Parts: sequence; structure tokens; C-alpha cells
Amino acid sequence: MTPIHSDREEWDRIKLRLRVELGEDAFTSWFTRVEFESRDGSCVFLSVPTRFLKNWLHSRYRDRLLVLFREAFGPIDQIEFAVRSAMRPVVAPRDVVTPLPTAPTRAAALQTPVVRVVAASTRHDDREEDVLAGSPLDPRYGFDGFVEGRSNSLAFAAARRVADARPGESVGFNPLYIHAAVGLGKTHLLQAVAHAAKAQGRRVLYLTAEHFMYRFVAALMAQSAIAFKEALRGIDLLLIDDMQFLQGRQVQQEFCHTLNSLIDGARQVVVAADRPPADLETLDERVRSRLAGGLLVEIAAPDVDLRRRIVGHRVEVARRASPSLEISAAVIDYVAENVVSSGRDLDGAVNRLVAHNQLTGQDISVEMAELALRDLLRTREPRKVKIEDIQRVVSKHFNVSKADLLSARRTRTVVRPRQIAMYLAKALTPRSLPEIGRRFGNRDHTTVLHAVRKIEEMAGADRGFADEIEMLKRLLDG
Repeated sequence: MTPIHSDREEWDRIKLRLRVELGEDAFTSWFTRVEFESRDGSCVFLSVPTRFLKNWLHSRYRDRLLVLFREAFGPIDQIEFAVRSAMRPVVAPRDVVTPLPTAPTRAAALQTPVVRVVAASTRHDDREEDVLAGSPLDPRYGFDGFVEGRSNSLAFAAARRVADARPGESVGFNPLYIHAAVGLGKTHLLQAVAHAAKAQGRRVLYLTAEHFMYRFVAALMAQSAIAFKEALRGIDLLLIDDMQFLQGRQVQQEFCHTLNSLIDGARQVVVAADRPPADLETLDERVRSRLAGGLLVEIAAPDVDLRRRIVGHRVEVARRASPSLEISAAVIDYVAENVVSSGRDLDGAVNRLVAHNQLTGQDISVEMAELALRDLLRTREPRKVKIEDIQRVVSKHFNVSKADLLSARRTRTVVRPRQIAMYLAKALTPRSLPEIGRRFGNRDHTTVLHAVRKIEEMAGADRGFADEIEMLKRLLDG
């Protein structure tokens, strides 16, 4: 077996590659708490803190890890994940045969102890502990590491209010619902709340929507759904991230019951999603209504001043890890002025510059940044057009009220603007036909489809009408 020291160096190189490939957010979510344990012939042993993370890595990243391990070590055929929280001595049932380890494996085990997890019956308190383990928390996602600016100050203040509240103390709003486009700090704020509340001794559960679904389905299959529900409803603070991914009628019903139980019991709930509740068309109406009953806060895209401070903060963090790192103010300004889409892309830009510097030894200059970040520099996030914006612009242009657009009136002066607004909603937003219909007075999706086809037909036959539609699009995109 190759000495363990060199194996760990290879693991560090693999993690650096994963950080560059996946981006900072995905890497920190799934790989910061993965530890390299040992290698025995064609098998690599890794350990993780939760069963959920074990299953997630096995299903989503096993193949990529195999490729990277093969590049580092040669013929690797298998990756074994062990759960550290379950690493305790167990007595295998009589019908379980556990082969004795080979001599090299014993030697490696003396250096890095790993106890295999034996599939056996699980006690009630073990199940509850597993449920309350939640999704992985990034230790760097605290309030101290969150850079505040005009675009996120209200969300930051609301999150701090929730984090600083004592158990049972009302903060004046419940739930707190934070929505923003990808990469603007929703997850950072939720995890900061979780860290701060846990430090006060509160019983906190942070889950992604996918993790909640996985837990609930697993509980149903294990016939432990009652214990799952009891554990959820016994906490002080529930934080759900990426609510837009919550799917399934039964799962949503259970989430709604849990939400009602916690709010009615004066337990705080914080939810994050990529859009407001009214725009989550796949979500049950009762869940949307309950979420909309709290405080809704939007995080907007950062302005150039906030982007500059975010980049500066990330550079300082990188310098603490690598004191010899040199990134000039000119490079920081260049990144802040040219990477405009999200804070996550700013993180990725800094990580990429650091990785290029460490892997190639090349100094970090503006010229190097132009080459290393050229794909990020080409990415310019278009203005996010909302259906409300379309209704406002069309109403003003055609001198009709928004109430007319949503009404059942069938006069020509109202029908045509309504059809144009529906067409623009389909062309400029990611909303589905049923969702657009719902936002235009609960109309059927076939009505929206007819409107879209009608406007396309008229634009194809009348150049002047087509120019008018393009002018409305420019007003909305500007």
C-alpha cells in the first residue's frame, strides 16, 4: 500500500480540482466534511458525517470521484463511504458475515480508525438524532462572513433578528421568507442563522427541500414516519432552503402540517427560494398561502460597491489560508466591475484565480484574470422580468388598468392588450402556461396558448405590430 501521507496529498489535490470544477457553493455543501481514511488495493475508503451525505455522494459524485482517484492512484474499482456519526462498535447479527481485514488494512486502521457500519435495527433515539442532524452546514457561513449592502440589508437584519431571539420569543414575523436569484446569499444567511441559534442552545434543524423529501420518503419506507414527524415538530427553529424543489403531494401535505404545527406553537420557521411563494406554481396552494403570511424579503443583485467589498472579503479569507498570496487592488476592481451576475460567481472568480496561481505559479494580474475568467466575463445575467412588470408596462402603453387585464371583460380594447401581456409573459419569463393563466385572472392554460399563437400570427403578418411588440420587449429588458 502507498504510504498514507502521499495518499492524503493526492486527496488534497483531488479536492482542489473538485473546488474548481464544481464551484465554491457545491464544493462546500458536499465535500468539506468528507475525509480520506485509507486505501486498500483497488478500494478507497472515505468517511462522512451523515447517512444523507453518504447516499448523496454515492448517487451524484461516485463516478467523478472514481475518475479522479484512478488518475491519482491507478486502477481503483470501488469507493466505500462510512458514516462517522455511526462509527461505534457494533455486534453483527448472526446472519451477517463480516470478513476479517487483511494485514495492510489493519495497519491503516491503526493510523486512521474506521469502524464499518453494520446494517441492523435502529433505535428510536438514533432515528431522531439522524433526522435532527439536518443538511451539512458550512462552518464559514456565519454572519461575520456575510457582506452587507443595499441589496441585502433588509434580509440581513431580519435574519439577525431571528438568530438573536430566545426560544419562544416572537420576532414579529413568522415565517421569514427570503427569495433571490441563484448565488445572492440565501443559503449563506440561512446557515448563519442556524449557526448562531445553535450557539445559543436552541434546537435547530436546517434542511434543503430535497433533503426534507429524502428524509420523509426514507421514514415512510422504514415505517418510522411518526418518529420523523415528532422529531420535526419538537424543534425551536426550522430552516428550509431551496423551497422551489419541494415536490410530491404527500410530501407537501406533510410539510404544510409541520409548518402549521411549528408556527401555531410559536416556533420560528425560515424559508428560502429563488422566487416568491406566488410564483412557485408546483407548490400546493395551502403551502403558498402560509408562506406568504409572514415576512417576504427579496435579495437583489449586488451593485458594484457591494461586489467590490465581496471580492475584497474573499481575498482576505484566501490570504489567511495562503499568506504569500498577492492579489492587487486593480485585480479586485477588475473582477468586481466585470463579474456582475452573482456573489457566487464572485466567489468562483476568486477561487479560480487562487487555483491558477497555486497550480501554475503564475502571478495574479489583470491579464491573467482576463484569461482565467473569460467565461464568467461573457456571462451577463439578463434583467429578471416579472409578470407584474409586464402587466404594468402593457397597462400604461395601452391606457388600460391592471384590473382590466385580469378581468373577464371581452372588449377589443382590453382583449388585445391582455393577449400581448400573456405573450410577453411566455416570451420573457420562465413561467409555465398554467402559471401565466393563473396570474391573469385564473384563466385556463389553453387561453394563454391561444393568446401566444394569436400574437405570433399578427406579428408575422403586420410589420408595424411586430415593431410595437419589440418596443415593449426593450422597455421590459432595459
